[in-house]
Amino acid sequence: MMPEGIPALVAGVGLLLAFLSTGMPVFVGFFLINLLTVVLFIGPAGYGMFVNSLYETTTTQSLATIPLFILMGEILFRSNSVEMLFRSIDTLIGRVKGRQYVLGIALATVFSTLSGAAMGVAAMLGRSLLPGMISRGYNPRLSAGVILAGACLAPLIPPSILTIIVGTLAGVSIAGLLIAGIIPGLVFAALFLVYVFVRIWLNPAMAPAAPDVMPSVTARDALVAVVRIIPFTIIILMVLGFILLGIATPTEAAAMGVIGSLVTAAIYRGLSFNMIREATVSAAKVSGMILIIMATSKLFSQLLALSGGAAALTEWLVGLELGYFLMLFILMLLPFVLCMFVDQIALMLIVIPIYIPIVAAQGYDPIWFWLLFLINVTIGGLTPPFGYVLFALKSTWPEGTLADVYAAAWPFVLLFVLGTTLLALFPWLTLVLPSVL
Repeated sequence: MMPEGIPALVAGVGLLLAFLSTGMPVFVGFFLINLLTVVLFIGPAGYGMFVNSLYETTTTQSLATIPLFILMGEILFRSNSVEMLFRSIDTLIGRVKGRQYVLGIALATVFSTLSGAAMGVAAMLGRSLLPGMISRGYNPRLSAGVILAGACLAPLIPPSILTIIVGTLAGVSIAGLLIAGIIPGLVFAALFLVYVFVRIWLNPAMAPAAPDVMPSVTARDALVAVVRIIPFTIIILMVLGFILLGIATPTEAAAMGVIGSLVTAAIYRGLSFNMIREATVSAAKVSGMILIIMATSKLFSQLLALSGGAAALTEWLVGLELGYFLMLFILMLLPFVLCMFVDQIALMLIVIPIYIPIVAAQGYDPIWFWLLFLINVTIGGLTPPFGYVLFALKSTWPEGTLADVYAAAWPFVLLFVLGTTLLALFPWLTLVLPSVL
């Protein structure tokens, strides 16, 4: 028999998902369910809790990291500094069979360290790289798949906005969670490269017969390319190095990253008042929306705890004695499936408060578990039918149909599942870097 409290939990989550399925903004859905619950079950005494919850979330210091990381990426992309990075990486890869596939994965991996937004990386590479790949004779679906998969590394490799949200909601070290994503991100990039080379080996027609139209790279060309990417290397070292060495908190490191992005924009002569204004306005809009969603979701998690549903669900699941890995599989399967249909941030805000006591009861390492959870949520952006990264790429590829985009995504979804399984079986891949903090 299902314990008391779980029906209320299921009803609340179900009603919220119903609101969101209508297409209403995420924060409006949370606001309505919160208001309805307070009015029906708590009464006027709950209004003070409502206001206090909004205030507590919007004044959480760790969330200041979000607008700073977004601003850093906006400055670099709007100042066209990334064009230098694009050309330098293109030069350093040299002449290899399928080099444009390699270029796509390499660029996406590097851009992920400059912007935590998968949609932004997918749209940028879809505009700048994909047309050239197709015109040079590369397979359109494999080309699109490489860009889609590479873009989905952005939420894993720091700086990552989703990582900060998960760390804040789950109450785990944000610095540890950020650093934990580095090795898994590189593991996924390596899997993508291996898959591409295997596909080319099995079917050479997937890439042009010649290595590429690019001329041979001289030592001088390589040296110039390395010098051009030094400013970006400094930014990455400032952000990740300061966190890893314990010199700065994630918020302080993000502020240093903003300063580094301004200096880089100036070096490449892209710094201007209009650029700074546009980057700041864009970052403010995105950050404001994220913070509003988190503020309205905070009370929802408190109401779940107040109803006793989350505690009852924890007790019930633990009582089933499903075992360490079977329980992990179930907990990972839920976000994997739901993110096909529900906004990633919305799902995180719903599920994380429910998962927290279950994770503690099962004895999972918090950083390891929540990084696996983050990967599953990330795959949702790549998974048909409603992955938002799919639509970001489709908007820049008018010649391709939605069926082409879906077909391009599925092999890389399976690679993500394979990589997640490896990380689950070998936790040290995730925990080795956070252990030095």
